Amino acid sequence: MRTFPRTGTVARPLLAVALAGSLSAAVACGDRDVSGATQSARIDTTELQRDADAIRDIGVTGVQVRLVNADGGNAVVTSGVADIAGRTPVPGEGYFRMASVTKTFTAAVVLQLVGDGKLALDDTVEKWLPGTIRGNGNDGTKITVRQLLNHTSGLPDALDMGSRLPTRDAYRQHADDVEAPEDLVAAAIRREPDFAPGTGWNYDNTGYLLLGMIIHKVTGRQWYEEVESRIIEPLGLKGTSYPGGTTTIPTPHADAYIQWPTGGLTDTTENRLAELVGPAGALTTTTADLNTFFRALLGGKLLRAEQLAEMKQTVDTSDAIRAVWPGARYGLGLFSVELSCGGRYWMHGGDNAGYKTRDGVTDDGTRSVVVSMSTMFLDDTRRPADQERAALALVDHALCGNK
Repeated sequence: MRTFPRTGTVARPLLAVALAGSLSAAVACGDRDVSGATQSARIDTTELQRDADAIRDIGVTGVQVRLVNADGGNAVVTSGVADIAGRTPVPGEGYFRMASVTKTFTAAVVLQLVGDGKLALDDTVEKWLPGTIRGNGNDGTKITVRQLLNHTSGLPDALDMGSRLPTRDAYRQHADDVEAPEDLVAAAIRREPDFAPGTGWNYDNTGYLLLGMIIHKVTGRQWYEEVESRIIEPLGLKGTSYPGGTTTIPTPHADAYIQWPTGGLTDTTENRLAELVGPAGALTTTTADLNTFFRALLGGKLLRAEQLAEMKQTVDTSDAIRAVWPGARYGLGLFSVELSCGGRYWMHGGDNAGYKTRDGVTDDGTRSVVVSMSTMFLDDTRRPADQERAALALVDHALCGNK
């Protein structure tokens, strides 16, 4: 198996950090660049560029967007700079840490195993990981694989990034944290569950750490090896990988930055947080690869029809999620969000220490868009919410455009 370059992580349940603060002094330059894949003559990038610039104008240092239409035509726009010192253009083919979008890859592997008859969605955690979830009201005999996938297990979150990333000093202290998933899960269940399994919804990473452990138990291989053989290689995702042992990501890329409650921007491009989050958020990718993945997934190329239908069976989420993503519901590793032009689309965002990914694909998998942003705002202004709204508007406009 090839050596993987290093990847990114989740900086807390998607919106929890995204809505927590924002940037007060980021660079917002007027550079524009359309690069990377051949532009489709049938895609007018005027609105796409305007929406990318709107994200930049909030203070995001770099923005990279790729839209793919029904005939496979690509449109790539970028805005801002790849680094605030050299002010080089954002690469249209740049790598970035996809963070929690990794969950969709993990979920797809689990559903493939279900389709192969090696696992069942109603299997309990106890069946595959006996004794792992036990104590303080947490009970693996009552939690199913399905509940791990759709965040209804009630388990406490094992990756409290809010405690690792509240300040610049905390980030520097924890940027190279490495803990085994078993240890993270054990620490999480020292707390009482958020609710009884199946009676609520709470975005948490514990379930996906457990799913990685279950994949290993079922197949005898690590979760990322199964992702590679079942998804990356068949789809030819040459820009997608698990980090392995390095703190860097491949070039070209835009550098990642965090704006703290006090002080300016910190370059957070290099860290080991990906190794910490594993199947909940570790993969590195490109906008081209993520579009290919989502189009293949919703287009029925990765899962049997029965398992894709299971993936698209959704549950209600939370007031905080719905406040930003209209009508948001959650399936098995996928969010479903309302489109302003009618209907719904599928997506999964991801927040790394600095990188933010937002995306969307139509229900039939024919039109998709991915936006990578290289700044996170953790101060106490409106910019986190403004960034979220601007990214949502870009995805909505791209999917509601002339199809």
